Amino acid sequence: MNFVALRMLTGDRAKYLGLIFAIAFSTFLLENQTSIFAGILSRTASQIKDVPEASVWVMDPATQYFEETKPLKETDLLRVRGVEGVEFAVRLFKSNPVARTASGRFSQTVVMGLDDATLIGVPRTMVLGSWERLNEPDAVVIDRAGYALLFPGEPLELGRRLEMNDHQARIVGISEAKPPFVNFPVLHARYSVAVQFQGRERQQMSFVVGRPVPGLSAETLARRLEERTGLRARTSHEFSWDCILYYMKHTGIPVNFGITISIAVIVGLVVSGQTFYLFTVEHLRQFGALKAIGVSDRRLAGMIMLQAAMVGFIGFALGTGMAALFFEFFSRQLPTRGIILMWQNVVGVGVLMLLVVLAASLLSLRRVWVLEPAVVFRG
Repeated sequence: MNFVALRMLTGDRAKYLGLIFAIAFSTFLLENQTSIFAGILSRTASQIKDVPEASVWVMDPATQYFEETKPLKETDLLRVRGVEGVEFAVRLFKSNPVARTASGRFSQTVVMGLDDATLIGVPRTMVLGSWERLNEPDAVVIDRAGYALLFPGEPLELGRRLEMNDHQARIVGISEAKPPFVNFPVLHARYSVAVQFQGRERQQMSFVVGRPVPGLSAETLARRLEERTGLRARTSHEFSWDCILYYMKHTGIPVNFGITISIAVIVGLVVSGQTFYLFTVEHLRQFGALKAIGVSDRRLAGMIMLQAAMVGFIGFALGTGMAALFFEFFSRQLPTRGIILMWQNVVGVGVLMLLVVLAASLLSLRRVWVLEPAVVFRG
């Protein structure tokens, strides 16, 4: 009977391929949009993830996310260091000055000022040069995408100069820093150098980043720091989610992607389900003939489930393959680097398509179970 079921399925090539295409297209669209959505939102926490040495971030109590900072007092660093359980705590400066090249090209940037003594937060993955050279005067490390933006079409080269706030910066390294939410160049410099790139303010320190002593969790230390200093303290994981939730709440990104994802779900449910249902209805005569020769309803149900499983599996595999090829290509492009096909999305879409196929199968089964064989032969 399984052979008969598969022959019925593949006998009409147009409908067979149409079923597979509908499921494959829905799978591709869902995996594509949900992965891009997750990838874009994860970029809002890129600069937090670029400081893997620290697991606790201390900031002004009113700070909501990474891009919104209010400078801390220098004494706040000493207060944090004085709390029991802090293994280390260092200052971190973040600003967005405009960088200009000698040719006149300019762009807003993300400048990260790292503690002069420890350079905690420096990008470890280098494309060219060395982060240790940040100890040289006016030295900065720029990310590869930022270099391509400021020096388009030019080969990677060290020693180039940038001007920020009437101060000269010399590129001593090109890194693979995580892409920011907006594709601004990401520059790393020593704290004492970075603060010169922004207009001088009475207070400069954006964050204090630190780590608990062994045996103490980051969550416990963060709550202790809030209690003892009155500042806001978040673990790296908590702060990353603060950024993601801020953008979800205050931007139209979730709505735009939600509309596309909803369309994909509707396409999957309506087109795939309806096509499979119509396929079964058009083969009622064959199912009626099988019932007439004694094939049980249970066996017919197995045949329909086999047909549904086959088109569902092939369609899902093709759609996932298309999505994998898409991300394999675009994840190598500078503007879309770091946006990948997430396995969680593949699993979630797989479950959703399984439910679609099951729903279509159940609708089809109902027509077959209530079918009277005599009605088929009467026509």
